[in-house]
Amino acid sequence: MQWEIIIVMFVYLAAMFLIGVWSARETVKAKGGFIEQYFLGGRGMGGFILAMTLTTTYISAGSFIAGPGMAYSMGLGWVLLSMSQLPVGYLVLGVLGKRFAIVARKIHAVTIIDFLKERYQSKTVVILSAIGILLFFLAAISVQFIGGARLFESMTGLPYQTALFVFAGVVIGYVTIGGFRAVVLTDTAQGIVMFVGTVILIAGVFMYGGGVRPIMDKLMAINPDLITPYGVKSFITVPWIVSFWILVGFGVIGLPQVAVRGMAYKSSKAMHNAIIIGTIFTGFLMLGMHLVGAVGQAILPNIKVADTVIPEITKTTLNPWLAGIFLTAPLAAIMSTVSSQLLVLSSTICKDLYINYINPNPNEAFVRKLSFFITALAGLTVFLLSYNPPDFLVWLNLFALAGMETVFLWPTLLGLYWKRANDAGAISSILVGVSSYLYCHYYWSRPFGAHTIILPLILALVVFIVVSLMTRPPRPETIRKFWG
Repeated sequence: MQWEIIIVMFVYLAAMFLIGVWSARETVKAKGGFIEQYFLGGRGMGGFILAMTLTTTYISAGSFIAGPGMAYSMGLGWVLLSMSQLPVGYLVLGVLGKRFAIVARKIHAVTIIDFLKERYQSKTVVILSAIGILLFFLAAISVQFIGGARLFESMTGLPYQTALFVFAGVVIGYVTIGGFRAVVLTDTAQGIVMFVGTVILIAGVFMYGGGVRPIMDKLMAINPDLITPYGVKSFITVPWIVSFWILVGFGVIGLPQVAVRGMAYKSSKAMHNAIIIGTIFTGFLMLGMHLVGAVGQAILPNIKVADTVIPEITKTTLNPWLAGIFLTAPLAAIMSTVSSQLLVLSSTICKDLYINYINPNPNEAFVRKLSFFITALAGLTVFLLSYNPPDFLVWLNLFALAGMETVFLWPTLLGLYWKRANDAGAISSILVGVSSYLYCHYYWSRPFGAHTIILPLILALVVFIVVSLMTRPPRPETIRKFWG
């Protein structure tokens, strides 16, 4: 057990919790309704904070733990594949961006389901969307809790369950008391930590390995496939590259925890700045972390569990204080993602289901207590689901990611830009998308050589368009509200 690492880790966790406490006080003092302040932070994000919260919400355990683990096994080909995530910020803000923010303000939307409810005027669309969030978000948040606990376990030597208790306790605590404002401020602090940590680790790894040429020579000697763009045994094919880009690039538009950032910025200037900053930030982190994973075979060639490559290389190549600083970076990536997902899960239960359909006019004091209670309860539920973790995080993470995209991508995108999109089309798209995805996931994992998500997304799009054209168009008042 290295006490220097543990001290740095606990100082970091304490700082995140204090940000949550401060945010809770600001939320109480801020003008406006509690719901908009707690779940959307009053729609006041500037460009830098928007870029940080958008990209850190997207960058998660998959980017700092599982992705480098795959790069360790597959070599430089996986590094190239990871760069398909580069345009995430541009796609989310450039495609949804300005129009999404304008519409959200016009209809007073606080969540992605608020948008779908007003656009399609359908209780079935709301219920199916909420079920999608509850089903796939529980899996997605569990992945982050498990990843955070595993990382904490490897750094401190504490048992997994104890590490999970510490990690989950801090995250649940600051999200519950601080809401959206705490999430975006901790995201910003965590984004800075990720950037600095990645710079330190890249420098440490290449200095330890003797430079670029010696490291490449060692990889070549271990397995020549490690330095080709196609990976070991040509695992990375062209259909796989295209489909992976759709999964982790274009499809990200359909993730509720990412799309809601498009509602919360304060001006067009902030959005444009966020696109530039976010793209640079995402590109640097993806390239840096996956490159470290890929060259890891030249530093530590006998790691048995690939997901542990980042903490093991960090402890090998950096002194304990620097290792402690860096290892807060993957922890920050996990915490920033899980906090955003936890808040979306809470808002779905509290705002989209309870207030919309059970008690439409609750008083603010009750809403405040209910929001705190639901957030804490959601966090506790995921904690219990994570207590006995599965072995392979990366596939569980991709399962949850793809599942959410089949539910939200087309109803959100077509609802925003296609006037003819209607409730029948959205319902059909969700049902066909999710059912075909589950079938492919379990029985046809790589249809036509592509990732599992591609065929379900194509089917969901075709069904959406055909059913919308064959059924009644949206009501004129809906068209006036969204395009008038």
